[in-house]
Amino acid sequence: MRTPVDVLIRRVHPDVPLPSYGHPGDAGADLVTTEAAELAPGERAVLPTGVSIALPDGYAAFVHPRSGLAARCGVALVNAPGTIDAGYRGEIKVIVVNLDPRESVRFERFDRIAQLVVQQVEKVRFHEVAELPGSARAEGGFGSTGGHAAVADRTGASRGAPTDVPTDGRSGVPTGGNPYVSVVSDREGQ
Repeated sequence: MRTPVDVLIRRVHPDVPLPSYGHPGDAGADLVTTEAAELAPGERAVLPTGVSIALPDGYAAFVHPRSGLAARCGVALVNAPGTIDAGYRGEIKVIVVNLDPRESVRFERFDRIAQLVVQQVEKVRFHEVAELPGSARAEGGFGSTGGHAAVADRTGASRGAPTDVPTDGRSGVPTGGNPYVSVVSDREGQ
């Protein structure tokens, strides 16, 4: 078992509970908000957590969303994960957004809103070159490995996708957008 990393923490808000792990083996420690807030559908807010930290050099903390809030309420973090550098000493704040198309979400004081994951990070030296070495992936970018019905292969077809979708004729990419209904429309139809 590895020795825990010592992180200095200061309460900006005197009553706030310190971040804690819900279960043994959890990667993220729970962060709470010190302010109540209500977010209408599509609205976002910056919520204070009432704590600031001093990380050792070579470490960073990452603010991740809570899966329960995402599944039950449609709450996400706008900049997930938020990065807290070792040199930052200000209060940790969390940018939340309500992605539910119909329901508002309310946060009460000291509700858990995110989780903090502390990780060791590498410093790198960048070396400019005229050409990069080759790789199996090469320049394959967004969706290049497939695995989702909405990602078409080079022929315009995808597992489970309609095969009569018009394509641009060169790359096989469908013209006229994604032939699938949006997630929101799909959820409304269920």
